[in-house]
Amino acid sequence: MASAIPALNASVADVTRRIRARSAERRALYEARMADQHRRGVHRGELSCGNLAHGFAACGAEDKDALKLMNAANLGIISAYNDMLSAHQPLETFPDTIKAAARAMGGTAQFAGGVPAMCDGVTQGQPGMELSLFSRDVIAMATAVGLSHNMFDAALYLGVCDKIVPGLFIAAARFGHLPAMFVPAGPMPSGLPNKEKARIRQLFAEGKASRQDLLEAEAASYHSPGTCTFYGTANSNQLMMEMMGLHLPGTSFVNPGTEMREALTRFATEQAIRNTDQGGDYRPFYQQIDERAFVNAIVGLLASGGSTNHTLHLVAMAAAAGITLTWDDFTELSAVTPSLMQVYPNGQADINHFQAAGGMSYLFRGLLGAGLIHGDIPTVFGTDLTAYTREPFLEEGKLVWREGPTESLDAEVLRGVAEPFAPTGGLTVLDGNLGRGVIKVSAVAPEHRLVEAPVRIFEDQNDLKAAFEAGDLDRDVIAVVRFQGPKANGMPELHKLTPYLGVLQDRGYRVALVTDGRMSGASGKVPAAIHMSPEALDGGPLAKLKDGDVVRLDADSGRLEVKLDDQAWEERERRVGELASHHVGLGRELFAGFRHLAMHGEQGASVFGGFEADDLARQAGQIHDEDA
Repeated sequence: MASAIPALNASVADVTRRIRARSAERRALYEARMADQHRRGVHRGELSCGNLAHGFAACGAEDKDALKLMNAANLGIISAYNDMLSAHQPLETFPDTIKAAARAMGGTAQFAGGVPAMCDGVTQGQPGMELSLFSRDVIAMATAVGLSHNMFDAALYLGVCDKIVPGLFIAAARFGHLPAMFVPAGPMPSGLPNKEKARIRQLFAEGKASRQDLLEAEAASYHSPGTCTFYGTANSNQLMMEMMGLHLPGTSFVNPGTEMREALTRFATEQAIRNTDQGGDYRPFYQQIDERAFVNAIVGLLASGGSTNHTLHLVAMAAAAGITLTWDDFTELSAVTPSLMQVYPNGQADINHFQAAGGMSYLFRGLLGAGLIHGDIPTVFGTDLTAYTREPFLEEGKLVWREGPTESLDAEVLRGVAEPFAPTGGLTVLDGNLGRGVIKVSAVAPEHRLVEAPVRIFEDQNDLKAAFEAGDLDRDVIAVVRFQGPKANGMPELHKLTPYLGVLQDRGYRVALVTDGRMSGASGKVPAAIHMSPEALDGGPLAKLKDGDVVRLDADSGRLEVKLDDQAWEERERRVGELASHHVGLGRELFAGFRHLAMHGEQGASVFGGFEADDLARQAGQIHDEDA
């Protein structure tokens, strides 16, 4: 199959080489640790009789008999199921499907543990949003607890949304001796068109629509079980897992509650068993996922106009696998990755329209054909990615894969590499005397990508809303919302601000947002410099800004700077934020340790430190345990 894979694009190859070189020592240490864990034993053979009896006490007789044998695979199920959130509600029935499929293969499956799944859509603009990013690392730790019993020969990870999949991935990397299969639930059917939803949101922001009008529009958009259908972080997660070969081909965007979805879940179980030691084709996570898989994920993210949140998540995910990514990797890959999708907020279509237009098989076909992704990576399905140009079908109840479309069925939603929506991926790093951040411009019109204007400083997003309603922002303005980083208050998303800034832009003003917080995974038409690092609380230059300072944001050149001479800027004192009110209530006091440990945005805003990087620094005598 390898001969059918085109030569790799030179820039993609160069970025991959640089990642591999800078990661070499920590990656080698990671692989050695995973190999050692496998040698020690990854299953029940290492447990005492008392340990094992506890491990299968609740099982039925058939499963107990199988678990007493060491030649039958036992799968650990980690699930983000809850019945409040639409994306995870369909997962309720998955464990029974998985257990039945495992028994039919002569194996077993046990529900190893549940992980929390919070929804940014529920918590936007609320205190709970300040726990959102940290929930990723909580999920990783909860997964580790579930898998720590050492009863399992492989793991199935059931999760969909924003922090859930990155958290599951981080844990899968630290249990890298186990084969891993990520099992999605799929998007809800299409609801209210995105253009109409955005229109009503802006009318409400201007006071021209009632709260009842807004609620009815939102309820018509988010209306049934399944993932939200816009292209934010949740659906970006699914696309990236398929790009990395951790999903079955074509499984990402099949609606829940369908015969096809259940068939894919059964097949995922069967394939997970085949990928175990006992199944005869051992494919542990650590041998499957390397720097090539991460490059594929970044290219897929850029080609699809995916979520800016992944400039944080992918860095943290890579670190867990002994790999060092930087934001410059994203920028360099963006320069050679064409924009091939227009799904809201980059267009008006939703993810179901993308699926109907050709979906993942067509996207894979284009990226593989242009040499923009590594086709030779191992996957949960085979030895390379050529199978991912196929789509699943049911023939008399049996799951089969056929070649997907060779032409897009809707060029307004999905295009080939030869006729992209834009020649680049629309994501870049901003650098200058205000620090480093990222900006997504795939939904920003070219005429709005350069803004030079006086700043208005906010330290609470609700103050921006009040200023808008008072008419204080009816002018060219760059809104700076600072003290929103991980150490300050957990780095909340500021999507609540999107309608207000959008209204100002529609009125003809030149408007931008600069923040050390996050924007939504559905970052839209207003230029937003986000994840600014270092954050204001941790010595970042945003803390020096004053109302009226003129700032220039140039997305095309990648520059962000305040228009002051170097000496005046250097001598200006930093303001200290007043954050006490953000550290208590709704459990926020429980996360004081997380705020203390959090690294800056370009390091993934993780609380876990550098994994192997820290250990290598200790070996070199650069840090000591008392410093950690």
